[in-house]
Amino acid sequence: MIENSTLKQKIKSGKKTVGMYVQLADISVSRIAGLSGYDFVWVDTEHSYMSYETLLSHIIAIRSAGTPVIVRAPQNDLTATKKILEMGVDGIIFPMIRTAEEAELAISNTLYPPHGTRGFGPMNAVDYGLKNVSEYIDYEHDTLCRFIQIEHKDAVENLDDIMKNEYIDGYIFGPNDLAGSYGMMGKPFSPEISKIIKDTSEKLHSNGKYTCIASGGCTPEIISHWANFCPDMLIAGADFDFVREGAAKNLCNLNSIFKNK
Repeated sequence: MIENSTLKQKIKSGKKTVGMYVQLADISVSRIAGLSGYDFVWVDTEHSYMSYETLLSHIIAIRSAGTPVIVRAPQNDLTATKKILEMGVDGIIFPMIRTAEEAELAISNTLYPPHGTRGFGPMNAVDYGLKNVSEYIDYEHDTLCRFIQIEHKDAVENLDDIMKNEYIDGYIFGPNDLAGSYGMMGKPFSPEISKIIKDTSEKLHSNGKYTCIASGGCTPEIISHWANFCPDMLIAGADFDFVREGAAKNLCNLNSIFKNK
C-alpha cells in the first residue's frame, strides 16, 4: 500500500508546519532547500519563469532529499494541474480561488473518478510503472495535499460555501493580493487587512480547517506578525531572498574587514 505522505499526516493531525519558496531555475537550490529541514518546500509556477522540465527536476531534487514538495499551479487550469500531478508531488496549491464553484473545479481535477474528474496518465508519480499503479489510483485521493489560496475579498465573502468541499486540506492566505482586492495593494500589514485575516482565520479554525499564511518576507518582525494570527502553516523566505541577503552580508564583511585592514 502507498503510505500517506509525512506532510499529509501532519496536516490531518493539526501539527504546525513551515516551508520556504523555490522560484529560481537551478535545481541545486531545491537540493539545498530539501536538505535544510523544512516540513516541505513550495515550488512556485505562478510567478516564476520555470518550464515544466525544470519543475520536474526541482520535484525530483527535493524529494530525493526526503522532503515533501508542494507546487503552486499557475492558475486554476486543467492542463497545468494534470502535468503537475503526473510529476509526483505531495501537494498542489490553487491561487486566487474566489468561489465554491472555482474550488470545486480545481479540487475535482485532482481526484480520480468517482471522487472527481482527473484523467489517468501518471508517470514520475508512479516511477514510470515501477510502483503499483492500482494502489496509486486507490490511495492518491488520500495522499495528496490540496490547498486553495484566499487572495481575494470574494473568497472571504464566499467562505461558508467554499468550506463545504471536504477535500480541501488547507486554506492559504495571500496577504498582498488580498490587500489589493480591497484597494490596499502594498499594505498587507495594515490594520484593516490584519483584521480581515484574523477574523477569517478564526472562522476557518472554528470549522476545523487548517490555516496557512504565505508570507512575503522572512524577517523576525514579519514572521512574528503573522505568527500572531496562529496559523497552522507558515511559508516564509524564497531562494532569491537568501542569495540576495547572503551576498549583501558577505560584501559588508569583505568591505569592513578586508578593505579597511
